[in-house]
Amino acid sequence: MTGALLRKIAWHWRHDEKRELWIGWWTLVVFYNLYGLLFFAVARTQPPPQPSLGHAEIVEWFAARHHGLIYGYAVVFIVGGATAIMNATLAYTMRRMSVSRAFAYSYLVIYALATLPGMLIMGVACTVGAMRPDRDPELMSWLYDFAFLSFEGTMGVFLIGSLVWMLAVLLDENRVFPKWFAYLNLCNALTEVVVAPAWIFKSGAFAWDGTIAWWINMVVFVTYTAVFLTLLRRLILREDFGTGPLPDLAR
Repeated sequence: MTGALLRKIAWHWRHDEKRELWIGWWTLVVFYNLYGLLFFAVARTQPPPQPSLGHAEIVEWFAARHHGLIYGYAVVFIVGGATAIMNATLAYTMRRMSVSRAFAYSYLVIYALATLPGMLIMGVACTVGAMRPDRDPELMSWLYDFAFLSFEGTMGVFLIGSLVWMLAVLLDENRVFPKWFAYLNLCNALTEVVVAPAWIFKSGAFAWDGTIAWWINMVVFVTYTAVFLTLLRRLILREDFGTGPLPDLAR
């Protein structure tokens, strides 16, 4: 059975004209699963801790996650390069639309920058804190705040990226995505707006661990990600490499 699967993969690698698109799709699927595993189970930085912790509690927080932060984010830094493939795959969807190529290029640049607040800055700050737990508690508190504010409170790039994709879907005449997906992009964009108060509040719904700033955002983000992965798979199956409207999915 394993041999048959390997032969099938080898055949598609040599002959499937959509192999680059499938590589991009599988990269997205694997990355988001790893992302969840590393942030939630290994590094244990999500769900986020309370922003109101005192100096001693923050030092204890770093100590309790010492190995998880170091090894977890080491893997994050390695797989972070996969975002180039992911961004190119998503930008391709806009290249296939009837809209200007400026949408695809804008999206590509925006989400290349989004890698920084999306995982890398937080990873560096948390790793620095974990590597030297004997630092001054005030400095550890600075690293703690910097890590979580960079991750939870700098969502502007994701806001603009979602609006770019939304507008492209609404203007598109090639039926790449259903029009309702544009409004799901709008929902995702709006969740990036409500995290701004995380810079002000240390407790409550608008703090970085709050009901609105994190929990509702997470529900919307997981739903949004599952939907666009499903729609992207359908797009690849429908792709005819033409310039006009995509055909319906064969039954």
